[in-house]
Amino acid sequence: MDRAQVLAKVRGALAEALEISEDDIDEESRFAEDLDADSLDLVELLLEMEREYGFKVSDEEAAEVETVRDAVDLIMNKAS
Repeated sequence: MDRAQVLAKVRGALAEALEISEDDIDEESRFAEDLDADSLDLVELLLEMEREYGFKVSDEEAAEVETVRDAVDLIMNKAS
């Protein structure tokens, strides 16, 4: 698994959940401000990634995720 694959999965999951184009999502995108995602959207994304990659994210770790880059970094750290 490499970073590009994780980013593609995150972008795909977000695009589907938020009903927006993957083209509107990049690593700098902020969940609340840029993607209009709420905390439930983030939790659902992290749960999906937990199932996909076989790890658990604490509430404290999830609270620190503000951008797509943060989510990808967390997934990369947890899944390795």
